[in-house]
Amino acid sequence: MDRFDVIVIGAGPAGAAAAYVAAQAGLRVALIDRKTFPRDKLCGGLITGRARQHYAEIFGHDMPFEPQDRKTTVDFRYRGQPVGIIEDAPVLCATMRWDMDAMLCAHAMGAGAQDFTGQTVAEIDRDARTVTLKGGPVLGYGVLIGADGVNSQVARALFGQPFDRAHIGFGLEIEAVGAQIDPAAPVRIDLGAAQWGYGWVFPKRCSTTVGVGGLLGKNPEMKRAMSAYCDMLGIDAAVASFKGQFLPFGDFRTVPGQGAVLLAGDAAGLVDPITGEGIGYAMQSGQLAAKAALAALSAGQAETALTRYRHALRPVHRALRMARLIRPVIFLPALEPGFARAFQRSSTLRRDYLRLMAGEVEYEQILARLVLRLPRLGLMALRARL
Repeated sequence: MDRFDVIVIGAGPAGAAAAYVAAQAGLRVALIDRKTFPRDKLCGGLITGRARQHYAEIFGHDMPFEPQDRKTTVDFRYRGQPVGIIEDAPVLCATMRWDMDAMLCAHAMGAGAQDFTGQTVAEIDRDARTVTLKGGPVLGYGVLIGADGVNSQVARALFGQPFDRAHIGFGLEIEAVGAQIDPAAPVRIDLGAAQWGYGWVFPKRCSTTVGVGGLLGKNPEMKRAMSAYCDMLGIDAAVASFKGQFLPFGDFRTVPGQGAVLLAGDAAGLVDPITGEGIGYAMQSGQLAAKAALAALSAGQAETALTRYRHALRPVHRALRMARLIRPVIFLPALEPGFARAFQRSSTLRRDYLRLMAGEVEYEQILARLVLRLPRLGLMALRARL
């Protein structure tokens, strides 16, 4: 049996960040993923300022982007109708996860993590602290970090299921090509394209990523919503190949692991319940999980890793709780039209949304401002019903 200080399952943004930080600290690290890289991943691929801040902090340099990948114009819509354009937004960067995840994985390998990509986990034995690979070796660990996405095998081993279907989100997406390719077009966000969710159009160099997402329980006809959105955009949905994926969408685990086993990124449900952004939280949580593992192993107390990790995650969990308090004001059907009108009238509200994604403001500040608007939004909702 080959022994490692840390085994990371999942080599996306959370897993790559965890493996990189742990390997850089001198730990012996195994990085496992059932896919080889590059590989496809359903994701809008819009990298926020908050995500870029975490990347620079972890990897020590700015995330590389071509000039044409940088977006500063955002077109907000409500059920297809314009509600405001911001032309000098904080920079958003459009990327393909095919390229970005391969880069992150390479960073981890370059720091010394051992490559077990392209291999499937057959068994996780928490008592023996081993991971058995299908048709391959048995690997021992001091701390195990599950960064294997929303369908996490590690979360299933810990809790019996990777997520709660009553609270999970779901997204559908296509890569539109041909006439839909216009790298100079603005980022477009459509409120109301799905129930308790939104639609998105992210122009890139080789394609345009188009999708809708929202709470699964509120969208029994998500394919119909996606088809309607494509029709509105002039995209022939009949020839489009939809990709679907569950989205944690704010349904985070308050206890993200057990003892020496930690969950990071989507596996821990760390996705913003309003914007749907998860890449920043993935990298941040991977970094925090690795630091918790390092501290626990240095103290000779691997079982304390979860306690250390939960303490480090408190600011993230607090932000997600704040976002869940705000979410009904934006997505509740009775309030949605009123919020859209307020959004249209207030450039401050639109800018706050973008500044939040850039990491320039936090949800505490947004919540304080929104409370002042609640009576007006409630009156709008009442008038709409009369």
